[in-house]
Amino acid sequence: MSGHLGIVDLFFAARIVAKGANMEKRLPIMEHDYERPAVIEPTKVISSIPEMPERAVILFYQGVIETLLSKGLLKKIIDRRSEVGFFPVYEIEYRGVKIAILNPGLGAPSAAGFYEELIALGVRKTIACGSCGVLKRDIPRGEIIVVESAIRDEGTSYHYLEPSREIAVDTEVLEKVEAALEALSIPYIRGKTWTTDAFYRETKKIVKERIDEGCIAVEMEASALMAVSKFRNVLFGQLLSSGDDVSGEEWDRRFHPEAASHKERVFWAAIECCLNL
Repeated sequence: MSGHLGIVDLFFAARIVAKGANMEKRLPIMEHDYERPAVIEPTKVISSIPEMPERAVILFYQGVIETLLSKGLLKKIIDRRSEVGFFPVYEIEYRGVKIAILNPGLGAPSAAGFYEELIALGVRKTIACGSCGVLKRDIPRGEIIVVESAIRDEGTSYHYLEPSREIAVDTEVLEKVEAALEALSIPYIRGKTWTTDAFYRETKKIVKERIDEGCIAVEMEASALMAVSKFRNVLFGQLLSSGDDVSGEEWDRRFHPEAASHKERVFWAAIECCLNL
Protein backbone atom coordinates (compact mmCIF):
# COMPACT_ATOMS: atom_id res chain seq x y z
CA MET A 1 0.00 0.00 0.00
CA SER A 2 2.80 2.41 0.91
CA GLY A 3 4.33 1.78 -2.53
CA HIS A 4 1.10 2.90 -4.21
CA LEU A 5 1.00 6.01 -2.03
CA GLY A 6 4.57 6.80 -3.06
CA ILE A 7 3.63 6.57 -6.73
CA VAL A 8 0.62 8.85 -6.13
CA ASP A 9 2.84 11.36 -4.32
CA LEU A 10 5.30 11.38 -7.24
CA PHE A 11 2.42 11.83 -9.69
CA PHE A 12 1.10 14.88 -7.88
CA ALA A 13 4.62 16.29 -7.45
CA ALA A 14 5.16 15.96 -11.21
CA ARG A 15 1.88 17.79 -11.87
CA ILE A 16 2.94 20.63 -9.57
CA VAL A 17 6.31 20.95 -11.33
CA ALA A 18 4.62 20.91 -14.74
CA LYS A 19 2.12 23.52 -13.61
CA GLY A 20 4.99 25.72 -12.41
CA ALA A 21 6.80 25.34 -15.74
CA ASN A 22 3.64 26.26 -17.66
CA MET A 23 3.09 29.25 -15.39
CA GLU A 24 6.66 30.39 -16.05
CA LYS A 25 6.06 30.20 -19.80
CA ARG A 26 2.98 32.38 -19.40
CA LEU A 27 4.88 35.12 -17.54
CA PRO A 28 5.50 37.95 -20.03
CA ILE A 29 8.91 38.67 -18.50
CA MET A 30 10.08 35.26 -19.77
CA GLU A 31 8.85 35.66 -23.35
CA HIS A 32 11.61 37.76 -24.92
CA ASP A 33 13.63 36.31 -27.80
CA TYR A 34 16.39 38.97 -27.86
CA GLU A 35 16.27 39.28 -31.63
CA ARG A 36 18.01 42.17 -33.38
CA PRO A 37 17.05 44.64 -34.63
CA ALA A 38 14.04 45.57 -32.54
CA VAL A 39 11.05 47.34 -34.07
CA ILE A 40 12.44 50.61 -32.68
CA GLU A 41 16.21 50.26 -32.92
CA PRO A 42 18.15 53.17 -31.36
CA THR A 43 20.70 53.51 -34.15
CA LYS A 44 17.91 53.69 -36.75
CA VAL A 45 16.15 56.61 -35.08
CA ILE A 46 19.13 58.37 -33.46
CA SER A 47 22.20 59.40 -35.45
CA SER A 48 25.63 59.49 -33.86
CA ILE A 49 27.15 62.95 -33.61
CA PRO A 50 30.86 63.75 -34.01
CA GLU A 51 31.00 65.93 -30.91
CA MET A 52 29.74 63.16 -28.62
CA PRO A 53 32.56 61.93 -26.31
CA GLU A 54 33.18 58.20 -26.14
CA ARG A 55 33.09 58.43 -22.33
CA ALA A 56 30.08 59.34 -20.20
CA VAL A 57 29.03 59.61 -16.58
CA ILE A 58 25.39 58.80 -15.88
CA LEU A 59 24.73 61.10 -12.94
CA PHE A 60 21.60 60.70 -10.83
CA TYR A 61 22.24 63.91 -8.87
CA GLN A 62 20.52 66.92 -10.46
CA GLY A 63 21.89 69.11 -7.68
CA VAL A 64 25.46 68.27 -8.69
CA ILE A 65 24.64 69.09 -12.32
CA GLU A 66 23.25 72.46 -11.26
CA THR A 67 26.39 73.16 -9.22
CA LEU A 68 28.61 72.30 -12.19
CA LEU A 69 26.52 74.56 -14.43
CA SER A 70 26.79 77.43 -11.96
CA LYS A 71 30.57 77.07 -12.04
CA GLY A 72 30.63 77.12 -15.84
CA LEU A 73 32.04 73.59 -16.05
CA LEU A 74 29.38 72.13 -18.35
CA LYS A 75 28.50 72.75 -21.98
CA LYS A 76 25.27 71.36 -23.44
CA ILE A 77 25.84 69.03 -26.38
CA ILE A 78 22.28 67.97 -27.22
CA ASP A 79 18.83 67.60 -25.69
CA ARG A 80 17.09 64.26 -25.38
CA ARG A 81 13.46 64.33 -24.39
CA SER A 82 10.45 62.38 -23.24
CA GLU A 83 6.88 63.39 -22.44
CA VAL A 84 8.03 64.61 -19.02
CA GLY A 85 10.46 67.11 -20.54
CA PHE A 86 14.01 67.57 -21.78
CA PHE A 87 17.02 65.55 -20.64
CA PRO A 88 20.10 67.59 -21.57
CA VAL A 89 23.37 65.83 -22.39
CA TYR A 90 26.27 67.97 -21.19
CA GLU A 91 30.00 67.84 -21.72
CA ILE A 92 32.71 68.41 -19.14
CA GLU A 93 36.42 68.60 -19.95
CA TYR A 94 38.63 67.12 -17.27
CA ARG A 95 42.37 66.59 -17.57
CA GLY A 96 42.11 67.29 -21.26
CA VAL A 97 39.44 64.61 -21.86
CA LYS A 98 35.83 65.33 -22.77
CA ILE A 99 33.18 63.36 -20.89
CA ALA A 100 29.41 63.42 -21.46
CA ILE A 101 27.10 63.92 -18.46
CA LEU A 102 23.44 62.88 -18.32
CA ASN A 103 20.81 62.55 -15.62
CA PRO A 104 18.46 59.91 -17.12
CA GLY A 105 15.81 60.01 -14.39
CA LEU A 106 15.23 57.46 -11.65
CA GLY A 107 14.36 53.80 -12.15
CA ALA A 108 15.52 51.08 -14.52
CA PRO A 109 13.26 51.81 -17.54
CA SER A 110 14.13 55.49 -17.77
CA ALA A 111 17.83 55.01 -17.05
CA ALA A 112 18.19 52.15 -19.52
CA GLY A 113 16.27 53.97 -22.25
CA PHE A 114 18.38 57.11 -22.08
CA TYR A 115 21.53 55.01 -21.76
CA GLU A 116 20.55 53.34 -25.04
CA GLU A 117 20.35 56.81 -26.59
CA LEU A 118 23.79 57.77 -25.27
CA ILE A 119 25.22 54.63 -26.87
CA ALA A 120 23.48 55.40 -30.16
CA LEU A 121 24.96 58.92 -30.02
CA GLY A 122 28.46 57.46 -29.73
CA VAL A 123 29.24 56.68 -26.07
CA ARG A 124 31.25 53.50 -25.47
CA LYS A 125 32.59 53.80 -21.90
CA THR A 126 30.32 54.73 -19.01
CA ILE A 127 30.37 55.04 -15.24
CA ALA A 128 27.09 55.59 -13.40
CA CYS A 129 26.93 57.18 -9.98
CA GLY A 130 24.12 57.83 -7.53
CA SER A 131 22.86 57.02 -4.07
CA CYS A 132 21.75 53.76 -2.50
CA GLY A 133 20.23 52.44 0.67
CA VAL A 134 22.43 50.18 2.76
CA LEU A 135 21.71 46.69 4.04
CA LYS A 136 24.55 46.80 6.58
CA ARG A 137 24.21 49.29 9.41
CA ASP A 138 27.97 49.61 9.84
CA ILE A 139 28.35 51.19 6.38
CA PRO A 140 28.42 54.92 7.17
CA ARG A 141 26.58 57.49 5.13
CA GLY A 142 28.63 58.82 2.22
CA GLU A 143 30.76 55.69 1.74
CA ILE A 144 31.66 54.96 -1.89
CA ILE A 145 30.53 51.50 -2.97
CA VAL A 146 31.97 49.91 -6.12
CA VAL A 147 29.26 47.68 -7.59
CA GLU A 148 30.56 44.24 -8.50
CA SER A 149 27.21 42.54 -9.16
CA ALA A 150 23.46 43.03 -8.75
CA ILE A 151 20.33 41.02 -8.00
CA ARG A 152 17.97 41.47 -10.97
CA ASP A 153 14.79 42.38 -9.11
CA GLU A 154 13.59 44.72 -11.89
CA GLY A 155 11.95 44.11 -15.23
CA THR A 156 14.09 45.96 -17.75
CA SER A 157 17.16 43.71 -17.79
CA TYR A 158 15.10 40.68 -18.87
CA HIS A 159 14.43 42.37 -22.21
CA TYR A 160 18.18 42.35 -22.86
CA LEU A 161 19.60 39.14 -21.36
CA GLU A 162 18.40 35.64 -20.57
CA PRO A 163 16.87 35.30 -17.09
CA SER A 164 19.35 34.88 -14.24
CA ARG A 165 19.29 35.81 -10.59
CA GLU A 166 22.36 38.04 -10.74
CA ILE A 167 24.41 40.02 -13.22
CA ALA A 168 28.05 41.02 -12.75
CA VAL A 169 30.20 43.92 -13.87
CA ASP A 170 32.86 42.83 -16.36
CA THR A 171 36.09 41.92 -14.56
CA GLU A 172 38.16 44.24 -16.77
CA VAL A 173 35.98 47.23 -15.86
CA LEU A 174 35.98 46.36 -12.16
CA GLU A 175 39.79 46.19 -12.12
CA LYS A 176 40.12 49.57 -13.85
CA VAL A 177 37.62 51.21 -11.51
CA GLU A 178 39.43 49.94 -8.44
CA ALA A 179 42.82 50.90 -9.88
CA ALA A 180 41.63 54.48 -10.46
CA LEU A 181 40.33 54.83 -6.91
CA GLU A 182 43.40 53.25 -5.34
CA ALA A 183 45.77 55.43 -7.36
CA LEU A 184 44.15 58.50 -5.79
CA SER A 185 43.78 56.92 -2.33
CA ILE A 186 39.99 57.25 -2.54
CA PRO A 187 38.48 54.89 0.06
CA TYR A 188 35.74 52.53 -1.09
CA ILE A 189 34.10 49.20 -0.42
CA ARG A 190 33.15 46.66 -3.05
CA GLY A 191 30.00 44.59 -3.06
CA LYS A 192 26.72 43.31 -4.41
CA THR A 193 23.65 45.49 -4.78
CA TRP A 194 19.95 44.72 -5.02
CA THR A 195 18.21 46.47 -7.92
CA THR A 196 14.47 46.84 -7.35
CA ASP A 197 11.61 48.52 -9.20
CA ALA A 198 9.56 49.19 -6.07
CA PHE A 199 10.92 51.68 -3.54
CA TYR A 200 7.89 51.25 -1.28
CA ARG A 201 7.90 47.43 -1.38
CA GLU A 202 11.20 46.72 0.33
CA THR A 203 9.67 44.49 3.00
CA LYS A 204 11.48 43.09 6.03
CA LYS A 205 11.27 39.56 4.65
CA ILE A 206 12.78 40.48 1.29
CA VAL A 207 15.42 42.69 2.88
CA LYS A 208 16.53 39.74 5.04
CA GLU A 209 16.68 37.47 1.99
CA ARG A 210 18.83 39.99 0.13
CA ILE A 211 21.14 40.35 3.13
CA ASP A 212 21.45 36.55 3.28
CA GLU A 213 22.39 36.60 -0.43
CA GLY A 214 25.24 38.97 0.32
CA CYS A 215 23.78 42.30 -0.82
CA ILE A 216 25.11 45.37 0.95
CA ALA A 217 23.08 48.01 -0.91
CA VAL A 218 19.76 48.61 -2.66
CA GLU A 219 19.04 50.93 -5.61
CA MET A 220 16.88 51.01 -8.75
CA GLU A 221 19.06 50.96 -11.89
CA ALA A 222 22.31 48.96 -11.70
CA SER A 223 21.27 45.55 -13.07
CA ALA A 224 19.38 47.12 -15.98
CA LEU A 225 22.30 49.35 -16.95
CA MET A 226 24.64 46.35 -16.79
CA ALA A 227 22.31 44.36 -19.04
CA VAL A 228 22.15 47.13 -21.65
CA SER A 229 25.95 47.33 -21.61
CA LYS A 230 26.39 43.62 -22.19
CA PHE A 231 23.74 43.60 -24.92
CA ARG A 232 25.37 46.54 -26.73
CA ASN A 233 28.94 45.38 -26.01
CA VAL A 234 30.09 48.59 -24.32
CA LEU A 235 31.98 49.19 -21.06
CA PHE A 236 30.08 50.02 -17.89
CA GLY A 237 30.77 50.36 -14.18
CA GLN A 238 28.93 51.92 -11.27
CA LEU A 239 29.70 53.75 -8.05
CA LEU A 240 27.16 54.29 -5.30
CA SER A 241 27.15 56.66 -2.34
CA SER A 242 25.63 55.06 0.75
CA GLY A 243 22.59 56.83 2.12
CA ASP A 244 19.63 55.60 4.16
CA ASP A 245 19.61 52.33 6.10
CA VAL A 246 16.86 49.76 5.44
CA SER A 247 18.45 46.90 7.39
CA GLY A 248 16.75 47.52 10.75
CA GLU A 249 13.28 47.18 12.17
CA GLU A 250 12.49 50.73 11.06
CA TRP A 251 13.72 52.79 8.11
CA ASP A 252 16.58 55.08 9.12
CA ARG A 253 16.81 58.02 6.72
CA ARG A 254 20.16 59.03 8.18
CA PHE A 255 19.90 62.64 7.06
CA HIS A 256 23.31 64.27 7.11
CA PRO A 257 24.25 67.95 6.72
CA GLU A 258 27.15 66.93 4.45
CA ALA A 259 25.00 64.90 2.02
CA ALA A 260 25.61 67.36 -0.84
CA SER A 261 29.37 67.06 -0.46
CA HIS A 262 29.09 63.26 -0.47
CA LYS A 263 27.30 63.44 -3.81
CA GLU A 264 29.94 65.69 -5.33
CA ARG A 265 32.68 63.40 -4.01
CA VAL A 266 31.21 60.29 -5.65
CA PHE A 267 30.73 62.24 -8.90
CA TRP A 268 34.39 63.26 -9.09
CA ALA A 269 35.40 59.71 -8.21
CA ALA A 270 33.23 58.51 -11.11
CA ILE A 271 34.98 60.96 -13.44
CA GLU A 272 38.36 59.54 -12.41
CA CYS A 273 37.13 55.98 -12.98
CA CYS A 274 35.68 56.92 -16.37
CA LEU A 275 39.04 58.32 -17.47
CA ASN A 276 40.64 54.98 -16.62
CA LEU A 277 38.34 52.91 -18.86
